[in-house]
Amino acid sequence: MEHHDGLPVPARYLAILTIALGLIMAVLDGAIANVALPTIARDLQMSPASSIWVVNAYQLAVTVSLLPFAALGDMLGYRRVYQAGLVVFTLASLACAQSDSLLVLAIARMVQGFGASGIMSVNTALIRFIYPRRMLGTAMGINALMVAVSSAVGPTVASAILSVASWQWLFYVNVPIGAAALLLGLRTLPETATTGERFDIGSALLNAAAFGLLITGIDGLGQGETRVEVLVELALACAAGTWLVLRQLRRTHPLLPVDLLRIPIFALSIGTSVCSFCAQTLAYVSLPFFLQDALGKSQVATGLLMTPWPLTVAVVAPIAGRLADRYSAGLLGGAGLLAMSGGLVLLALLPDHPATLDIVWRMVICGFGFGLFQTPNNRAMLSVAPRHRTGAAGGMLSTARLLGQTTGAALVAVVFGLVPHHGTTVTLLVGAAFALGAAGVSTLRLMQPAPGEEATAGREG
Repeated sequence: MEHHDGLPVPARYLAILTIALGLIMAVLDGAIANVALPTIARDLQMSPASSIWVVNAYQLAVTVSLLPFAALGDMLGYRRVYQAGLVVFTLASLACAQSDSLLVLAIARMVQGFGASGIMSVNTALIRFIYPRRMLGTAMGINALMVAVSSAVGPTVASAILSVASWQWLFYVNVPIGAAALLLGLRTLPETATTGERFDIGSALLNAAAFGLLITGIDGLGQGETRVEVLVELALACAAGTWLVLRQLRRTHPLLPVDLLRIPIFALSIGTSVCSFCAQTLAYVSLPFFLQDALGKSQVATGLLMTPWPLTVAVVAPIAGRLADRYSAGLLGGAGLLAMSGGLVLLALLPDHPATLDIVWRMVICGFGFGLFQTPNNRAMLSVAPRHRTGAAGGMLSTARLLGQTTGAALVAVVFGLVPHHGTTVTLLVGAAFALGAAGVSTLRLMQPAPGEEATAGREG
């Protein structure tokens, strides 16, 4: 049975708890692996350069499979894809913990990434069916809160586990949590309508080639690849992407949602998301270098000084969600990104020897701006998509985030290579420019008619 306007209480709370457990595992795992990488490299006797594959295998698997799994959610039901993702992620976590070589661990991490993709590709789609329409902004605020808190506590959780146990327990801990989420989900997650379409394997392969080559090409800019190698990867990505788009134009339920990109508010929201996450990552990656190298802060102090940003997002996101149920995403997103841009400029203009408070209040401004933008933007993307295309909308939401984060990380490496003595300052100013551009794109939505869910529902038949 499909629930057309959300689940009743208390079933709604149990269902959102299931979503929270899966999402927190997937988000935490990315942060945990980054912190534990040196420890894992030493234990498995691998070089720091090769150990990067422990992170890259996971990220690549997530990136290339988000849209295919989102399409499967539309075809088979979001509940089934989410539960399959939980099973794969949990079993792969067990395999990661028992790995005894880089090859085995990298393969297990890739499988774990596919599981995480199954979770992340449809979690926002499920939220749309768990909560009533009038509370969609509130629901997206809770979702953003979970992501922000998981990102903020990830390094702390990893450090705490490593202080009392081996790195294997970073993965073992996922097993009972995943099992609990799976059992809870079997009873609480809503059934949703399915399209009955056949899965387009050719489009899935083209999608993997296009996004995989695009991500590796962008990443290659910062990893020292030659210009020829990067250009070849990007050219092949463009060719695969063009072929993919042409293939999708002929389909009623395209894997790459070109039908949704024809909706102006959806397309503008995707552009805003890519630019904003690029700006955030420019700051997240470059600031630790400034705090440790220029100011001489320890790793623990650096982590604490970075925490005000995600914690502020965690506080602001639920409030922004309630506001998004009443006010335009274009207005809220534009104001938030303008504040974030100002905060990044203020961070770039920090004195040579700033007090701790000088850093903290600037980070809070950035977090406030990002939190005010994120929830209304996500709500806008979901609310203008027809309900039977919710999975595709959620997949694009996650893909835009990953594309922005990858581009931001690559730009940090490029800037640091060009201006090594003022890298952080320039990077923060570049981030401010991206945030300002995103604010401009966001305000363009004010000029567009905002079709409500009732309007889009009319196009579903």
